[in-house]
Amino acid sequence: MSSTIRALVLLLLVASCGGTEGTAPRNLENACAILDERPHYTRALKRTERRWGVPVAVQMATIHQESKFIGNARTPLRFALGVIPMGRQSSAYGYSQALDGTWEEYKDKTGRGRARRDDIDDATDFMGWYMHQSQRSLGIPKNDARNQYLAYHEGRTGFSRGSHRGKPWLMSVSNRVASRAVVYHNQLAACGRL
Repeated sequence: MSSTIRALVLLLLVASCGGTEGTAPRNLENACAILDERPHYTRALKRTERRWGVPVAVQMATIHQESKFIGNARTPLRFALGVIPMGRQSSAYGYSQALDGTWEEYKDKTGRGRARRDDIDDATDFMGWYMHQSQRSLGIPKNDARNQYLAYHEGRTGFSRGSHRGKPWLMSVSNRVASRAVVYHNQLAACGRL
């Protein structure tokens, strides 16, 4: 077999293996269905729960809100005059929608220099690390999805200053995250995934 044909076969094999991370799971309303469709999520979420103590349902509810489980999710582009692209709204990227600076801090503090935001293992570990820090510095319990999400969205400094209180839309979003965490927890208990 020629090297060109081998290279083409290898390229097709690699391309066929990695296509799902750019799309959302089919049923985002059911935690068990998400984990059935993407079994590697279970390992990542459980590993983070063991390492950082953040419940799987809280992680899943946060990922749902941030990226809808799309590994390469980005914020929308901004346009000048409605047509001239002016860059993205922020540097948020990946499952966790971590900002560049916060992601670099995470990699530095945890020694995970090769971590990638579009890798579910790294993204959940980042979320666990961030929420662990929020518990330590702000006293937010790790199972408090609402306030953990507010600190995650606003940053710990913004949360401690109460920046979220002036944003009714964000308060509504955080309540939805908390409700989804409860639903996901109940679903995971019912299908034996806790």
